[in-house]
Amino acid sequence: MEPEGTTEGQATNLAQSAALKLSQMSERTKQLGNVIQDPERQKRIILVIVCVALLLDNMLYMVIVPIIPDYLEGLQKAADQAQAAAAPHTNYTNSTFHKAAKGNFDLQIGVLFASKAILQLLVNPLSGPFIDRVGYDIPLFIGLNVMFLSTLVFAFAENYATLFLARSLQGLGSAFADTAGIALIADRYTVDTERSKALGIALAFISFGSLVAPPFGGVLYQFAGKRVPFLILACICLIDGVCCLAVLKPFSNKERENMPVGTPMYKLMIDPYIAVVAGALIICNIPLAFLEPTIANWMEDTMHASQWEIGMTWFPAFFPHVLGVYLTVKLAAKYPHLQWFYGAIGMVFIGASSCTVPACKNFGQLMIPLCGICFGIAFVDTALLPTLGFLVDVRHVSVYGSVYAIADISYCVAYALGPVAAGQIVHNLGFVQLNLGMGLANVLYAPALLLLKNVSQMKPSFSERNMLLEDGPTGLYDTIKMEQREKKRKGLCTTVDENGAETFAQRSYSEEESSGGEYA
Repeated sequence: MEPEGTTEGQATNLAQSAALKLSQMSERTKQLGNVIQDPERQKRIILVIVCVALLLDNMLYMVIVPIIPDYLEGLQKAADQAQAAAAPHTNYTNSTFHKAAKGNFDLQIGVLFASKAILQLLVNPLSGPFIDRVGYDIPLFIGLNVMFLSTLVFAFAENYATLFLARSLQGLGSAFADTAGIALIADRYTVDTERSKALGIALAFISFGSLVAPPFGGVLYQFAGKRVPFLILACICLIDGVCCLAVLKPFSNKERENMPVGTPMYKLMIDPYIAVVAGALIICNIPLAFLEPTIANWMEDTMHASQWEIGMTWFPAFFPHVLGVYLTVKLAAKYPHLQWFYGAIGMVFIGASSCTVPACKNFGQLMIPLCGICFGIAFVDTALLPTLGFLVDVRHVSVYGSVYAIADISYCVAYALGPVAAGQIVHNLGFVQLNLGMGLANVLYAPALLLLKNVSQMKPSFSERNMLLEDGPTGLYDTIKMEQREKKRKGLCTTVDENGAETFAQRSYSEEESSGGEYA
């Protein structure tokens, strides 16, 4: 009987300890939930989630640079050997055949690299209004899921068609994740200085992803095979998606029911201030987008660069890019009215650096203009992305999906044209003419940013409800408020002569209330 009692006592103790651990876990889960729901901490966690998503997207964009051409070349050689074994009597046409195959191979690589930006360019006009309608969390979660699927397809793809599908899927995911992520940052960080800092951090992650991905992919591809770098990125993407689901709770968020209706995308596109910013984003990214596919061949032809030098071409430029982001954020905090000037300085930097690239004779000299280009891009992006959010705040409705979709379209225009058009321009005109043209375009566009000089003097809109009710009031509350406002205005107009000073003050307030983006 004694052993049975002992056994029962041990079972009771085990049950009590298990219950105690469960209660402790429950308590810790509640504490974690409270920490996550704290507004300030949630903002920081959201910033981390968005930055990781942007890092992954840009790493996946650039990680294929050292992997896919070599992998496809291996597939092409295997196919050629199989064809030669099947038809050995056709050897006399080998030189012509290989020239045609090489040209076809280069075209395939260019189309594969451009397909992501092209699909992203096509989807963004749809993703922007979708984000405005449903909020930022669901599109971000959808984008992360599509990017995860794209990374898995890349890992297990074994032919060109599957690789093309994976690259196009990445463009689809980016159109949702990138735009929703940047818009979410702009929405949560409402103070201009905080918004500039948060967007600057996001841009640093974009730069780091783009510049560290080629060495990361090349080393892992050489020593561990094609699948490993993509599987690592897929795991990080999965973790980020789980964090997004836990923190943002996209499918249980009730905030979107109270979201105002955003300004239609076509209205934002014809806003002259937004159009100037979008043009600057296109022009400043063209040198980077056009040099990436052409500089490797030029380095081989002119300076006989080794493979490691070609692979490390852009990596040193990461540091001046981060320095440019840091300086712009600090300057914007101290002199916020000069954002347009920082952008113009960045474009002049890009133009001057682009013009000096063809004069470089060795790898060390080439680092200087490439660092200058990335330093200038950091100035332009960090100054103008917060300006887009501010323009929407003062001239339109504070919903950011469509305006950052326009920014994403601007990037995609440059990166869709780069892999397809740059090689053709170099072939027809030459590498020197390409760089001089890009540099001149940046320098000539810089004065256009003078149009943004008075943007900082605009007052925030007090009339979002007016804008929402452009087509007439739809509910009883809105109808009553509109009628009261109209009566008030009429009353003020009839009593101007009787009570001049007091009525004038009230009238000023009324006009200020109804004005959208007037100057202070």
